[in-house]
Amino acid sequence: MDANSGPDDARKGARRRHRKRRRARQGHGGDRALNGVPPKAVQQTASAETAPAADPGAKPGEPEVRDTRQAGVAVKEGERPAQRRRRRRGRRPRQGQDVPVYGALDLGTNNCRLLVARPAPGGFKVIDAFSRIVRLGEGVSRTGRLSEAAMDRTVEALKVCARKLAWRRVSRARLIATEACRAAENGAEFIARVHEETGLRLEIIDRETEAGLAVAGSASLIAPDCRSALVFDIGGGSTELMWLTVGERGYDIASWTSMPLGVVTLAERFGGFTVSPENFEGMVSTVTPLLTRFAETVPETAGDLPDHLLGTSGTVTTIAGVHLGLERYDRSRVDGCWLSAHNVTTVTEGLLALDYEGRASSPCIGHDRADLVLAGCAILAGIQTIWPERRIRVADRGLREGILTKLMQEDGTFGTGPGSRRRPATNGRGTQR
Repeated sequence: MDANSGPDDARKGARRRHRKRRRARQGHGGDRALNGVPPKAVQQTASAETAPAADPGAKPGEPEVRDTRQAGVAVKEGERPAQRRRRRRGRRPRQGQDVPVYGALDLGTNNCRLLVARPAPGGFKVIDAFSRIVRLGEGVSRTGRLSEAAMDRTVEALKVCARKLAWRRVSRARLIATEACRAAENGAEFIARVHEETGLRLEIIDRETEAGLAVAGSASLIAPDCRSALVFDIGGGSTELMWLTVGERGYDIASWTSMPLGVVTLAERFGGFTVSPENFEGMVSTVTPLLTRFAETVPETAGDLPDHLLGTSGTVTTIAGVHLGLERYDRSRVDGCWLSAHNVTTVTEGLLALDYEGRASSPCIGHDRADLVLAGCAILAGIQTIWPERRIRVADRGLREGILTKLMQEDGTFGTGPGSRRRPATNGRGTQR
């Protein structure tokens, strides 16, 4: 030992020698090459050969997810074992596990949306989702046909949906197309193209089916003391209204209608980028007669006025987000919240006072919706003209949730899940009688 070295130096040296011997026993060999190849290169080569394909739904910049076959747990690059253990309950199921997975795709005039879910106690649990504004119905009200550009955009979005459905090993799904494909001369041709290029079989549903699915997806938000409710779904190419009578065992649809007017068709007719008060009143005047005719069809036994309104659309969720002053859209705060007629009027007047860029600067609107939001406000203003001073409950849910609910109810899996001792949900205020 050097005369200038002390006990601490001796202990450090002993620890270094011990670590070197341990690495040698484990085959690491420190920084030495293994068969002429540096150890790090060996590890990278092995990872490249054994790693499965990455999640097709992963966003750019997110850590790559790999599958460890021995543990059956997806491992994120750089993740510690303790972090992996905390994620095990939510891992993707291995082959052979009997966990049904369901998919619901809603291709509308403006949006392409997908939900993937598993049955869970009380309903279902969403495990994957996708939404993209594609504007499939752009120009259909003028030309009667889907444009090539709109179809190209939509096919690209549907390819993402197809990869997600395959990645999640969906066992049963329903994929629907609504007003844009119903109204377009080449709607059926487009559906055939989608199948050829993506493998997805889309179903063009009629308006009555669309209305029923919208109610099924949102009826759980009907107030406990409610005896009647008016559900509305303001879409891109059409607007559905459903009058419900409600009892302890569920609801009945007493009357319904589907108007061939939505935010895209109305904005194309009156203009969406620059909306004057006169243009806005023109939109309201266009929809009001259609709403009046629907009100006349409601049976007297269903009542003159609904106890409350239930809105399931991008319009009403956008208005709620603006009213709440959200710095970014937050579904947990919007879904299930209540709006008064005064709240809706205040937000509408505020948006009318803004130009396109002003509306686009709202974090709950953005450039994709800034030219459509006032058309939706006009349809809602028409609804409030016929049924004034009614409270509105906001539902950030609709067709996709309705599809999932009905598929699971048909299979007897709704409200159940792995390890669940609860019986499947059957009746209740959110169930059709």
